Amino acid sequence: MKTTDWQKFLTRQQAEEGKRIFSVTELANVADASPAVINVALGRLVRQGVIRRYVPGKYGLSVGVLVEDLVAAIDSDAYVTGAAVLARNGFITQVPRVIECFTRRRHNRSRERKSALGTLVFVCPRIHAFPAGGVAGPAEALCDLWYTALRRGLDPRSLYTFRKLDTLTVPESVVSRYPRTVRDGVASVLSILR
Repeated sequence: MKTTDWQKFLTRQQAEEGKRIFSVTELANVADASPAVINVALGRLVRQGVIRRYVPGKYGLSVGVLVEDLVAAIDSDAYVTGAAVLARNGFITQVPRVIECFTRRRHNRSRERKSALGTLVFVCPRIHAFPAGGVAGPAEALCDLWYTALRRGLDPRSLYTFRKLDTLTVPESVVSRYPRTVRDGVASVLSILR
């Protein structure tokens, strides 16, 4: 396939199907080429800036790919949560370098993956509750952030500067899934900042 054909295909898939990330196998099937031939073509397309390699074996357009698209392509049971969601919604001032993803699956060797969008860390907690769209809501993200920080022996208040928490409501149905230490920590930070 020519460069313009690849651009048209990827743009059409994004517009019509909402698909932004493709595996090497999918792209080889589209081009009707062997994996060796497609790897050479993909290397050329990456150098030309037509596509971007997000993680080994996963490619997409250079623009318009969200972290939740990449996470779904790596693990369909995972969702983005924690500091990444809170920063996106303006509840913390820092932009995290590590993006936490909760999943039902165990990622033994590849729990932490470097990607073009940041370092993805897959956590397999018992409190997994898959949200619509592959991104946790701010209330759940706050609880998930507290959960993972406490598991590492850290206090989230020493890691992040919280703001606008007076506009955040954490329903009892969300916080009740978490251990008592998480519930107490979230309640204390919400009461201090209100």
